[in-house]
Amino acid sequence: MQNYLKVSLILCCYGFLREMRPSEPFVTEFLSDQRWRNITSTELNREVYPVGTYSYLVLLIIVFLITDILRYKPIIILSSCMGIAVYSMLLWTKSLLSLQIVQVIYGTFMAAEVAYYTYMYARVDRTKYQQVTGHTRAAILAGRFSASLLGQLLYSFHVMNIRDLNYITLGAQILSLPLGFILPGVGISLYFYSTSSKTVSHPSINDDPSENSIENDMSSGNKLTHPVKAQFSPSRAADLLWTHFIQAYSNMTVVQSSIWWSLAMAGFLMIQSYVQLLWQDIDPDTKNLYNGAVEAILTLLGTFGALIAGSINMKFYERYSMWILSFCASLEGGMILISAFTDEIFVAYAMYICFGILYNFMITLISAHVAKQLADESFGLIFGINTFMALVFQTILTVSVAAEGGFALDIREQFITYGGYFIGLAFVYVIVAIVQLVLKCSRRNE
Repeated sequence: MQNYLKVSLILCCYGFLREMRPSEPFVTEFLSDQRWRNITSTELNREVYPVGTYSYLVLLIIVFLITDILRYKPIIILSSCMGIAVYSMLLWTKSLLSLQIVQVIYGTFMAAEVAYYTYMYARVDRTKYQQVTGHTRAAILAGRFSASLLGQLLYSFHVMNIRDLNYITLGAQILSLPLGFILPGVGISLYFYSTSSKTVSHPSINDDPSENSIENDMSSGNKLTHPVKAQFSPSRAADLLWTHFIQAYSNMTVVQSSIWWSLAMAGFLMIQSYVQLLWQDIDPDTKNLYNGAVEAILTLLGTFGALIAGSINMKFYERYSMWILSFCASLEGGMILISAFTDEIFVAYAMYICFGILYNFMITLISAHVAKQLADESFGLIFGINTFMALVFQTILTVSVAAEGGFALDIREQFITYGGYFIGLAFVYVIVAIVQLVLKCSRRNE
């Protein structure tokens, strides 16, 4: 087996185990169950979950930079350690304060995911990027689907209760730790560690890292004619970060797509964070929980949606992008409003699945559209910035809608607000589309 495939296999096993969290679809039921801790759904809504949002926001930008400085592997190991800490505390602590601490650690765990997605790009030649991206993404989806399905089956057949599912999650995080340690180290990174030699003195943003890499193409045994050495260079990193930022956001297409991307992602994260509370409000009977099955179906169908988005005619999308973005945002808003007003749990389940499929489809489509507009190697930075802005918007929503100190709406009122949020987003993009159409027609008349 080629070297890069061996490394990819180890990383994919790690990603699968990281996502093997069968307790996740039932976490709200577990945390609010009076058998295990004296925490109410209202406290979860207003005092616990908002802490996770705030910590994720703060930690994402820090972890993004530290990942590049430490060159990926230490952050992958840290991610496993944080996962072990999270699920150990969930099992063996009971207080409100401990849950808030768990949310901070969980924010670190989620922020560290960036190292998993970017590690292979520093290990392999550019020609292998598409292949290893498929590997790592497939591992994540397979782990998520398997975990959701396993959790549902174990719960439905009374093999385990919702607390005991955390033992499987904890075990998977423990198993992922040695895989993190045996991953080969990385000699270079995109921003803080470059390579230099007598023939390479001033790398530019268009330099191909495969030409300068210490590892070069891991699938071959080729070595550079002139030896190179990785150098830690904060000044080069700052220059390159700024150059990539300016080049990307000087493009109006990138700006328009990124705004929708960030706002829609913020809404999706809010729905994902609080939907279990809505389901609990609609149907308080824990005997009819199908949360795991819903997440498994969403993962499976969301994957198909992403695959369809990857093969769609981009010329059609580019021509009508503003109208498409507006239409999809309005659909998402409608689905959320139906969930907010329904008293049927299976209607709420169906709306969540449809919402998630459409979101995955659109984010994949927008990602591909944005990537076409960017300079080499800058997509990771732009993805990180858009994600960071999504977390900023999510934090604003959390503070104003859910948390103490804001409106502190009940869960149904929150979902009505989120539905209105997406419809408002659709309205804005309709206005933009109309303005663009008017300007286009006026140019033709001239």
